[in-house]
Amino acid sequence: MLIPSIDLKEGRVVQLVQGERLALATDDLDGWMTKFAPYPIVQVIDLDAAMGHGDNGGLVERIVRARPCRVGGGVRSIARARQLLHTGARQVIVGSALFRDGRTDLDFARRLADAVPPEAIVAAVDSRGGLVVVHGWRTPTTLTAAEAVRALEPFCGGFLYTHVDAEGLMAGTDFAAIEHVRRATTRPVAAAGGITTHEEIARLDAMGVDAVVGMAIYTGTLGLSPPA
Repeated sequence: MLIPSIDLKEGRVVQLVQGERLALATDDLDGWMTKFAPYPIVQVIDLDAAMGHGDNGGLVERIVRARPCRVGGGVRSIARARQLLHTGARQVIVGSALFRDGRTDLDFARRLADAVPPEAIVAAVDSRGGLVVVHGWRTPTTLTAAEAVRALEPFCGGFLYTHVDAEGLMAGTDFAAIEHVRRATTRPVAAAGGITTHEEIARLDAMGVDAVVGMAIYTGTLGLSPPA
């Protein structure tokens, strides 16, 4: 399944290369929301909140009220997760808060799962150079993605795996890395990073993995068609 992604920064819909360089930006949020209407769920990431430089709360709330969404970016507390779900998010994506001192923070993961329905939690596991990275992909941990997924599986309803090495480059993704994550858990897995073609999406679907796509859609490289 294709999950379109809406990344927000400074009040605009954007796409970044490697999470750093701005590749494109648009104010046409309504237009993209209309194009994404046929899809069962849309992923929304508040990049400003993720980086700790303000937030796009008003836009997030607007999207969540209009479309079924999973929302991430700066979800560092149980209160924030609850707030997003109360606003209408179907799921919250939690990343850096699930890690501390280079390891998984199982105490926080457990408390979050006790306070929020676990099926509403998507654990974000981002990998660069073979290791999980946090804090906007700037800080490496000592964990592989598969190790993190195994540890966090009891406390979430699914995983978002981002292969940062390929993010925004539109040069294809790393199927072997995604397969390692897929085999590490029985939970649903969505993958992001470099996914560019319908053939890649079909291959991921055959692996039992959803495809989160941003750059290829916004540049027109990947045409949108109603989901099967």
